[in-house]
Amino acid sequence: MIRIVLVDDHAIVREGFKLLISREADLDVVGECERPSEALRLVAGLQPHLVVVDLNLPEGGGFALIPKLHTELPEARLLVLSMHDNPGIVSKAMECGVHGYITKAAAANELIPGIRAVLGGSVFVSSDIRVARQRHRAPPLSAREREVLELLATGTPAKAAAGQLGISDKTLYFHRSNLMQKLDARNDIDLRRRAVELGLVEGLQNF
Repeated sequence: MIRIVLVDDHAIVREGFKLLISREADLDVVGECERPSEALRLVAGLQPHLVVVDLNLPEGGGFALIPKLHTELPEARLLVLSMHDNPGIVSKAMECGVHGYITKAAAANELIPGIRAVLGGSVFVSSDIRVARQRHRAPPLSAREREVLELLATGTPAKAAAGQLGISDKTLYFHRSNLMQKLDARNDIDLRRRAVELGLVEGLQNF
């Protein structure tokens, strides 16, 4: 059974999320609270597999809580469930190390898929965020860059990707360098995250 802790300062919101989760036989909300200090006590005692965190919390908010959760329970997956869809806020949350971000507007349809993606080791952002980012921020990519990005974003090693595309390693690394510059990525993990956030690879909702 997958153990989940919910951290949200509105009891009625927690009840709604619990109802959605309770329909899944293998998912169990083992704890819930509204304050970060309570959350830290809960995760220490319950050792959940997943912590679902709102950003609008007392005691400094969700952004202050996230690094503490990483320290307290480094193996747990962290999923933000927030009313905020501002790209800057989403990016900040992802940079803090959360494994997924779902808006409350999309939660009815995407909470369970998001939970499963995150638990499976993937990064997940809700569809409304992906659409908005693709419309407003996605840079133009050449057909070859899209092919390279799709392979790298799904975890294909660079040399293997070059072989599949029939290009030299040097050419592959040239395209990879261009992609990192265009997507403002610092490494391969960052590149995969940006591909998810921007919806640049067709069908790549998570990885």
